[in-house]
Amino acid sequence: MKQRMRLTTLTALTCMTMACSEPPVPVAEFADANGHTPASEATQLAQRRVAEQIAGLPQQDIEEAARGLIARPNESLIAGLDNTPVWNLARYDFINGDAPDTVNPSLWRQAGLNNQAGLYEVTEGIYQLRGFDLANMTLIAGDTGWIVVDPLTTAETSRAALAFAHQHLVARPVKAIVFTHSHIDHFGGVLGVTTANEISEGDVPVVAPFGFIEESTSENVIAGPIMGRRAEYMYGMWLDRSPRGHVGSGLGKEPARGTVAIAEPTLLITTTGQSETLDGVRFIFQSVSGSEAPAEVTFYMPEKDAFCGAELVSRNLHNLYTLRGAKVRDALQWSGFIDETLRQFPDAKILFNSHHWPVWGRENISEFLAQQRDTYKYIHDQTLRLAHQGLTPDEIAEVIKLPASLQRVFHNRDYYGTVKHNARAVYQFYFGWYNGRPATLDPLPASQSAERYIALMGGSDAVRAAAQLAFDAGDYRWAAELLNHLVFADPTNTSARAQLAATYDQLGYQAESGPWRDVYLTGAYELRHGAPEINMPVGNIMGLMRAVPIARVLELIATMINGPEAEDVALTLNFNVTDLNQNFVLKLENAVLHHRLAPPDPSASVTINVSHKMLLDILLKNVNASDLFDSDRLNIDGSRLDLIKFLGLLQAPIANFEIVRP
Repeated sequence: MKQRMRLTTLTALTCMTMACSEPPVPVAEFADANGHTPASEATQLAQRRVAEQIAGLPQQDIEEAARGLIARPNESLIAGLDNTPVWNLARYDFINGDAPDTVNPSLWRQAGLNNQAGLYEVTEGIYQLRGFDLANMTLIAGDTGWIVVDPLTTAETSRAALAFAHQHLVARPVKAIVFTHSHIDHFGGVLGVTTANEISEGDVPVVAPFGFIEESTSENVIAGPIMGRRAEYMYGMWLDRSPRGHVGSGLGKEPARGTVAIAEPTLLITTTGQSETLDGVRFIFQSVSGSEAPAEVTFYMPEKDAFCGAELVSRNLHNLYTLRGAKVRDALQWSGFIDETLRQFPDAKILFNSHHWPVWGRENISEFLAQQRDTYKYIHDQTLRLAHQGLTPDEIAEVIKLPASLQRVFHNRDYYGTVKHNARAVYQFYFGWYNGRPATLDPLPASQSAERYIALMGGSDAVRAAAQLAFDAGDYRWAAELLNHLVFADPTNTSARAQLAATYDQLGYQAESGPWRDVYLTGAYELRHGAPEINMPVGNIMGLMRAVPIARVLELIATMINGPEAEDVALTLNFNVTDLNQNFVLKLENAVLHHRLAPPDPSASVTINVSHKMLLDILLKNVNASDLFDSDRLNIDGSRLDLIKFLGLLQAPIANFEIVRP
């Protein structure tokens, strides 16, 4: 029998509103273990169109992705100290052959190229380890040892990558480390390739862009709880690795989960053109802070004619706005930095980056950089042109398309960022969230407006019937909009949730962007199974938290004050961090918490003498402070009741807050 894709929620009412040529087929008969449905006929047709379109594009990147291979790892599983899996590339073994109809063929192609884990020679003396984490780790041979560029996300993956390199290359000590930028997949694994003592003793210099510590910790702390939850969607952390689940992020596979840390740089790059010699190798740095990361550098090695583009450029369109949530990036400045690269380093014969595989040859590099440069500037310029014509962000996203000359290559396709959401980001960068239309200035919350929409449209059965018609026509965006209103009006409506989940399945299957796919499919997963009881475990982050300035942690604590409950509370407290010899005065007034590094305030009602680690544990609620009051781990002078009152005002972030339901 011909499998006609239908939803589990088809009812007699639905069949009366449309021509039902055959009885409804329950989707559950064809769903996978997590309930993800098969590809509809409309999705299969969309996939065939993509396959035909990309078949006519140049395919030289297939050869380039395999170039220089020395060895592939026999063992794909990397475990932590407690044998918890940190990384398992074997989960992606299903990515081979032609694309299944549940994966966009272009994304499947990119996922296959990102699947080629191993040790690669970029050129003599430069090697890359790919597929051991989301990013690459690069080894540069110096006079006496390795210069490690971007030691991955976790100590476990970076340690395994270096050990694998030493199986096939001459084992050499690590003599220097370069952090290209302030995102955790490029520094978190530092203690897998060196030790804190080697860094503090000056044996292993750590090079990083100016502002590295500030930027790398700020993004992961004050907004970290929200970003962490949204990252579960962006990277499909709860999804199976399968043709109906997560297949890759476009930028790589996924972030590793394990032990993360950070190292204080011993050498900061402050200006473009700054020249430094590391273990006998000359580096000329380019400051590109404010492009893909708020603190970032690229570098050129003239003796090797090799340029490291960090994440300024990559083999996909990157994010001007990342779906996990972050500050919007400046498209015009980003494009300008790439243009500067073209002018500053015209002699480069090799371009390698922090993700993906290199580009070889001066002409190829120039063309690659120009296309990347012009992609970001085109999105910037055309977004503003259309905004000048009065279009809103959603209208701009609907009409903006790259010119044909920029659509003929794979390296700027929508595998990670997309033209659509990057155009919205440009609009937000200049004009903010408000689109200028009065009706959107103070809209009703989604759950309130949803109830009224459903009533106006004739009730839930009518909305479901209309959504079914849209679904059967392949109009999944409209079906999702209708059903989203219904779910927000009545989150207990299991039929509506199932119907919306099946719709999200189709949107995910068709997405060329890895994050878009993961967002849709995670939404479908949670509509079926509910939000997770806990956050996806990301490993031990206390090594990172201990490197965060206490002032930054206190900024996070200020965002946890329950304003309505603190309205009539006035408190002054001293937090004396004994092992750092630092005292912080905290003052709560007008339901706002202020802090300053200062000598103890004699008017404070309580002084807490505590170690740095214990302070973090208390403030982040890793321990119950009341259990410590009678122990020697916490020394309190003054009113314990005031301390209890203060801690009681802290509203911890909800780790698993709802996203697809109100």
